[in-house]
Amino acid sequence: MNIVSDTEAGPGRRTRRFRISSVEVLCAILLIAILAQGWLQEVFDVPALRTGSTVFVAVCVQALPFLVLGVLISGAIAAFVPARVLEKIMPRRPGAAVGVAGLAGVALPGCECASVPVARRLMGQGVAPAAALTFLLAAPAVNPVVLVATAVAFPGKPEMVLARFAGSLATAMVMGWLWARWGKLEWITARALQRLPEVAAGRRWRVFAETARTDLVEAGGFLVLGALISSALNVLVPARWFGVLGDQLVLGVVVLAVLAVVLALCSEADAFVAASLAALPLLPKLVFLVVGPAIDVKLFALQAGTFGRSFAARFAPATFVVAVACAVGAGFLVGVA
Repeated sequence: MNIVSDTEAGPGRRTRRFRISSVEVLCAILLIAILAQGWLQEVFDVPALRTGSTVFVAVCVQALPFLVLGVLISGAIAAFVPARVLEKIMPRRPGAAVGVAGLAGVALPGCECASVPVARRLMGQGVAPAAALTFLLAAPAVNPVVLVATAVAFPGKPEMVLARFAGSLATAMVMGWLWARWGKLEWITARALQRLPEVAAGRRWRVFAETARTDLVEAGGFLVLGALISSALNVLVPARWFGVLGDQLVLGVVVLAVLAVVLALCSEADAFVAASLAALPLLPKLVFLVVGPAIDVKLFALQAGTFGRSFAARFAPATFVVAVACAVGAGFLVGVA
């Protein structure tokens, strides 16, 4: 069999070049890991590494099903929902559109990983960025699954459910209004704002599959990056530090807010983690529950990969401050503090 090189091929002939993709790299890594598993077990048989690997797997396992849900919804929006339909549903005024997007988050059970590709697809379908970003923050925090999980984790404390709903919805809508007032499109990468063409009826399922696959590959890589950061920080934070926070309300609020960013828990599971911190008052736990779905390390990585680093560097810190303020305000208003 003759192999024709690029120099031997005539100008009218096409030759295929074999390119190594991420799939081949992943298969090679898995093969090496299987063949060398005995040696790897001996090298990595360290308690800290076992803890870190457990946290890494837990974050990925918790988030992956909802990430898949998000990319499927993203593909469905791209293939089956024309831009003109979304433009008719959403109000023209940015302030009103933010309110509708915030309430729309109640209808989508999912976590923050699922909301990122959906928000990107909404922007591509012509929805105002302020409304799409409001939905991004509201969907993982105010949906029925999260609220039921919070009620189960805090039995006999309905004020925690109400305070979480109020604080999370306020965070999403305040950030949407802030973006509508001061946000700039140049902060968002061009690919996230690119207007998608109308899909022909005969190509809808193909567009659905291609969109979902592309979004899953892009978002999945940054999910893994965020999970790696989260697992490393979990190992570095000693558990005994929580013992000194019982009587320090302000310090507890700050520490739990930072911890929510570091742990990067799924919004359907974070209430049980917060409830397990028995030494802490309810207000720091509420801050933990409001901040976590709004911004954490894996969500920051997902936002940077989807909307660009310039966007994430501005949006994430502002979201953190607004989420803490809204959580504390909701706590005092409802009577959690």
